[in-house]
Amino acid sequence: MPNMDIKIAEVIETSSTSFTAQCYDLNASPPLGSLIKTNFDGVTIYAAVGHVSTTSLEPGRRPVARGKDEATEEAVFKANPQLEKLLRCEVNAIIVGHRLDGEIRHYLPPRPARLHGFVLNCDDAEVRNFSQKTGFITLLLSAQGDVSPEEMTSAVLRRIAGSYEGDERRNFLLTSGKALAQLLSADYNRLKTILERLSA
Repeated sequence: MPNMDIKIAEVIETSSTSFTAQCYDLNASPPLGSLIKTNFDGVTIYAAVGHVSTTSLEPGRRPVARGKDEATEEAVFKANPQLEKLLRCEVNAIIVGHRLDGEIRHYLPPRPARLHGFVLNCDDAEVRNFSQKTGFITLLLSAQGDVSPEEMTSAVLRRIAGSYEGDERRNFLLTSGKALAQLLSADYNRLKTILERLSA
């Protein structure tokens, strides 16, 4: 397992409900739905990866195909080392809670993430600790962004479930399903969409 204490990205845009971070490694972004964190003045802010994009550093300039004469994708980057300096990988993360005075709270922190704050992955133990209660699901369902709240919610729940094993995993999915049924009792189609993606 990779060292979770290694910083993977840096906050470059921030608000009360989300932040955007630029990854240090162009091809090593955290997967959709992953739980990541950043710290600010004694508060640990937890966020779920909601969208990942790799674009040119220069606005309006798109990358061009370079692999016609290369055997592998890796060879493209070896033959064009400047690409690492011309492209950027950004992660948009939805804030789903915070830890203050040792207590996890599933609501928005009092302040947004710090600009240029370091972003780290959460290991399985921290993910399990964060998800002992399901209050964070409310924030996921109301998320705004490039990925629909239904896709976002199901991706996060699948990733969290992956940190559990055996009966604990089943119990987490059952508890999450009940929470979703309560929150979406008046919207069967949204509930069905998420549950289908959880069981796939």
